[in-house]
Amino acid sequence: MMQEFSRRTDWNLAKTAYAAALERLRADGRAMFDLTASNPTTCEFQYDRAGILGQLSRPECLEYEPDPRGLPLARAAVVKYYAEAAATQISPGQIFLTTSTSEAYSYLFRLHCDPGSEILIARPSYPLFDFLADLDDVRLVSYPLFYDHGWHIDRAALAERITSKTRAVVVVHPNNPTGHFTSPAEREWLEGICDEHGLVLIVDEVFLDYALDTADARENAHASFSTGEHPVLTYVLSGLSKVAGLPQMKAAWIAAFGPELLLEAATARLEIIADTFLSMNAPVQHAMPYLLANRSSVQQQIRRRVRENLEEFDRRLGGSPAVSRLLVEGGWYTVLRVPALMSGDALAIRLMEQERVVVHPGHFYGFDGDGWIVLSLLPPLPEFAEGVTRLLGSIA
Repeated sequence: MMQEFSRRTDWNLAKTAYAAALERLRADGRAMFDLTASNPTTCEFQYDRAGILGQLSRPECLEYEPDPRGLPLARAAVVKYYAEAAATQISPGQIFLTTSTSEAYSYLFRLHCDPGSEILIARPSYPLFDFLADLDDVRLVSYPLFYDHGWHIDRAALAERITSKTRAVVVVHPNNPTGHFTSPAEREWLEGICDEHGLVLIVDEVFLDYALDTADARENAHASFSTGEHPVLTYVLSGLSKVAGLPQMKAAWIAAFGPELLLEAATARLEIIADTFLSMNAPVQHAMPYLLANRSSVQQQIRRRVRENLEEFDRRLGGSPAVSRLLVEGGWYTVLRVPALMSGDALAIRLMEQERVVVHPGHFYGFDGDGWIVLSLLPPLPEFAEGVTRLLGSIA
């Protein structure tokens, strides 16, 4: 008898035409101009190799000291990070370390959801959430973002999607890939509607440190959700992947906020979930004080690269009537609007085959319809500039 798999993993595993084309073209050995590259460790940034590796070889890394919330020294480093980066005073007891923000989401979905519960999440957004929801038997319900001289939450649409099954609203601040921050007015509204309906607020701030100092950025929009009052249970997520440009270190955290009694109940249950998995490894925990204290070097390099690539794109774009770049406030992606003359996949495959340029079609992130392209702003400037020149020449 054939063994069965769970329905939660009943995904379409067939290779897409986009993936097949990319694999075929990369295999032929010719240069590709990858405008989707978003792994900072492969984008020619300079890291303190000796210092980082030295932290991972300290003698205490061989000691096992299980703590469901994470080692005190590592949580103290996260507390210091918030004091420096967001001017927020947090207790170490509010911090739970995880191996990734994906694991953090899973903890929170298990904490607040039963099978079939619903989570509201913005669209467009990062596609990883679909798989996380499937694995935790949670149903995602999207609420739209709309663009009008910047991105905004469609408040009426979000409110209409709240049902008796809704448990939480997820906000990515700034959003990936639109790069917009949730405004103070939107935060106040979100907290109000969550309070009204008994929902929790989950805020992903992995790109918080990468606000752009440009005219695109809205004033006072960059404050962390860790600041201010918290009338509802609020979980702020971040980690070393973006904060220190070290995705391979597998270190992230949940910072929990809210009314005292609710917060006590939530953290008590969250501690049991974390104790069940005990997944955070000792070497990286011991290294976290150093990695967070020395984050500024790579952050400065990334911010400079993002700014230079945006400026380079705008120079090459000029007054093109065919392509427009949407406003971006933070993060390391940008969104383009192009003529919808073919499907997003067809356009992306044509760019790969004819121009050797790799881009992401907008539907990867939940954009409706065709005519959307998402680019990473991390590739080295020469590669980015050549790729953009080829892209614009093909579309213009």
